[in-house]
Amino acid sequence: MPPSPGQPLCTGGDPWYLLSRRECLNRFALGLGGIALARLLGQRAAGAPAPTGTRGVLPQPQVAPKAKRIIYLFQSGGPSQLDLFDYKPLLNQRHGEQLPDAVRGGQRLTGMSGNQSSIPIAGSPFKFRQHGQSGTWVSELLPHTATVVDDLCLVRSMYTESINHGPGVTFMQTGSQIPGRPSFGSWLDYGLGSENENLPSFVVLITKDKKGQPLMSHLWGAGFLPAKHQGVRFRSGGDPVLYLGNPAGVSPENRRLALDRLRELHEHQFAGTPDAEISARIANYEMAFKMQTSVPEVTDLRDEPAHVVDAYGPDARTPGTYAANCLLARRLAERGVRFIQLYHQDWDHHGGLPGGIRRECRQTDQATAALVTDLKRRGLLDDTLVVWGGEFGRTNYCQGLMTAGNFGRDHHPRCFTVWMAGGGVKAGHVHGETDEYGYNVTRDPVHVHDLHATLLHLFGIDHEQLTYKFQGRRYRLTDVHGHLVKEVLA
Repeated sequence: MPPSPGQPLCTGGDPWYLLSRRECLNRFALGLGGIALARLLGQRAAGAPAPTGTRGVLPQPQVAPKAKRIIYLFQSGGPSQLDLFDYKPLLNQRHGEQLPDAVRGGQRLTGMSGNQSSIPIAGSPFKFRQHGQSGTWVSELLPHTATVVDDLCLVRSMYTESINHGPGVTFMQTGSQIPGRPSFGSWLDYGLGSENENLPSFVVLITKDKKGQPLMSHLWGAGFLPAKHQGVRFRSGGDPVLYLGNPAGVSPENRRLALDRLRELHEHQFAGTPDAEISARIANYEMAFKMQTSVPEVTDLRDEPAHVVDAYGPDARTPGTYAANCLLARRLAERGVRFIQLYHQDWDHHGGLPGGIRRECRQTDQATAALVTDLKRRGLLDDTLVVWGGEFGRTNYCQGLMTAGNFGRDHHPRCFTVWMAGGGVKAGHVHGETDEYGYNVTRDPVHVHDLHATLLHLFGIDHEQLTYKFQGRRYRLTDVHGHLVKEVLA
């Protein structure tokens, strides 16, 4: 039947009753394209894609934003908080004794230590001292981090449900233990858009030549969000982004001409079928063209003063090292990249912990502190949020055989430590507390969802409002959980 007076027409001016159901769903604002896509791209649904340098689905900050960008220093494998930040002298006093059943409280153990007949307490062989005006306890393994401790906000009361690496890393990066959800960086790009038209809004850097649990691309994937929001991995070496350069014999002018014609074809297709994947394809082609110039410029460290590179450590001139990636992260932050994700593997010390954790700290400590100092010196730390941490912590008891100079620690989800700096967090602050055995949180627990909610808040986003409808349900980074941790806010 014909529409009543004032009833809206479908996109393109065709009466809804003359279209098939599929066509109407494709064209109408509530369908697959429509308003959701238009809000995402910042433009009319039937028009051309918006430029990269626009805000995303949140036209106005929902709360006053403190951070504009984030550098997430993810330490994959689960660093031992008991040997780095959570000083527990009782463990040294009771070293070798059996962990009391009352402390463990029936917690499930992994298959790697669940069948042990003995669960001996393992004290830390490393010395701790208080540093800075805040008097924060830091291990001797992190002498450089100790110098910037008054810029840090330590959360000693993190906890998670994940007890193995795959689900644990996925949970910290996507808010779900099951792969397939959008990563944190994708959510942030979806919500706020980009501040740079020539570089991706979400960049991933991985320390080269590291062992440990593998890092899968779903950790920086867009999940069910449009593909344009996925992270772009920069690799070490002369070709940071694969297949970015023109083939032999193809000039930049010819590439530009080909992209213009291809864009016209895609826009014609989009006009008839407003599908987000078409717009994402156009945006990715355009970004790749711009990156042919911007990526070589940002990854070339020759314009950095020698004293700045030296501050990051002796490895800073070697592409792909943690030190070089930290320096590159600062350069990306300067150029408006929204989310810079660093991964450093091999913190999984089930055995040989004393030697293994020394090695990882030597590779990361100086560069981590230099990054915080460098950002602060350049006036970037105030609106750049730096996050350091892994997927869970380590047990206070030994896994396997404990000798006079060697031992290991198993996975421990009940408590671990992360720290933040800049971007609106309280500097020189320690949040939360664990028991004297370092096994359970006793004050101010912070769940993974709470951390995500708090990080989004620092960007001016209410975590309950940043949603995406998929398969009939509205999803968000924090799922149906998460509470703002107000005590860590400056």
